[in-house]
Amino acid sequence: MTQSRPLTVSAAQTGLKGQVTVPGDKSISHRALMLAALAQGTTKIYGLLEGEDVICTSKAVEALGAKLQRNKDFWLVEGCGVGHLKEPGDVLNMGNSGTAARLLAGVLATHPIVSMMTGDGSLRTRPMGRVSDPLSETGAKFVTRDGKRLPMTIIGTGDGKPLHYKLPVASAQVKSAIMLAGLNCTGQTCVEEPVATRDHTENMLRHFGLDVSVTESDNGGRFIRFEGPASLKARDIIVPGDPSSAAFPVVAALLIPNSEVVIENIGLNLLRTGIFTTLLEMGASIEIKNERIEGGEKVGDLHVKASTLHGVTVPAERAPSMIDEYPILSVACALAQGTSRLQGLAELRVKESDRLASTVALLESNGATVSVENDDIIIQGQTHLAGGGLVKTHMDHRLAMSGIILGLVAQKAVKIDDTAFIETSFPGFVTLMNNLGAGIKV
Repeated sequence: MTQSRPLTVSAAQTGLKGQVTVPGDKSISHRALMLAALAQGTTKIYGLLEGEDVICTSKAVEALGAKLQRNKDFWLVEGCGVGHLKEPGDVLNMGNSGTAARLLAGVLATHPIVSMMTGDGSLRTRPMGRVSDPLSETGAKFVTRDGKRLPMTIIGTGDGKPLHYKLPVASAQVKSAIMLAGLNCTGQTCVEEPVATRDHTENMLRHFGLDVSVTESDNGGRFIRFEGPASLKARDIIVPGDPSSAAFPVVAALLIPNSEVVIENIGLNLLRTGIFTTLLEMGASIEIKNERIEGGEKVGDLHVKASTLHGVTVPAERAPSMIDEYPILSVACALAQGTSRLQGLAELRVKESDRLASTVALLESNGATVSVENDDIIIQGQTHLAGGGLVKTHMDHRLAMSGIILGLVAQKAVKIDDTAFIETSFPGFVTLMNNLGAGIKV
């Protein structure tokens, strides 16, 4: 059980300065391990995020038969091939990661093995029906707790039916689970999404040799199609820095006077960079340099300077490209000039916590003026934020990091009830911020 780590953060005394890299992209890291395990041959993965969530995924694929070796600069994964995973000898613990649990459920649904999956206290509260219900149509069986929550037993099928599935709500996790299940099914798998969501699964499947087609639907969504069963070939992968993680030092540098920082090697997939688009609309000084393509993903360096921000309206259709960044964006909005309205945030209610309610509480407890209308958050910006409140993180790493950044820009010290879960996605976060001059005292 992770020991609680409360923290009190006071305002930064100087501007942030320096050049840093953030940990590898968590979404890509999970997928890299799973697809390497399903590929034929040995994959070399550079830049893999070594946070607790991804380590849980590495242990899970190892329990399913893949052979892993961690070297100084890379990981080696010897895959089993699609359809050849072995039955695990113990429960698969997915830690705090809903992404890992839901995606791996797709993999396991169409392998003829029985497995059980669990997670930490937070993950066991989150709904799994959004993947188990459609995946049941492949012929797999799922046994869950009340409310379709973990622990969950998966009785996989070796003769899975490929799905033609229309997502009721845009979700990269559900889309990816359906696609991963289709890898071991004979025939065409097709997923229709109402709006485009992060496409790391599509990109990486192509990288491993699968022919994946993407076409636009009449209503502005997309159809993703491929034929199974798939034969994936091992390919080396370079994992870029996580834009969701980069958002925290970026917002800190924008809000703390006299700051100027460079964050290198950040993934710039257009379906992940809504936070940077929004901050630019708010007047942020963010310049992208050294753009390049690595492993099918766009990458670049962010040059950020302290800026005067103004309020913004973020349309609901942008939410899938920045769904994890709303807590830290809300901190920026609280110190912007004018009113901000963040629209269409229903998906936040089923993240690591009810992030919509928790984000509102984060701001209100520290003197911000904020309200909720249906699934929208309305924030009245102000010149100074009082601070002095207690941030209740509900075991949510992004709320904990948002609370730390808020403490660096508030007038009174801010208390965060638990920062232990930051290690799930951003190991060394406080050290990185202090290397930039934040002055956080642990």
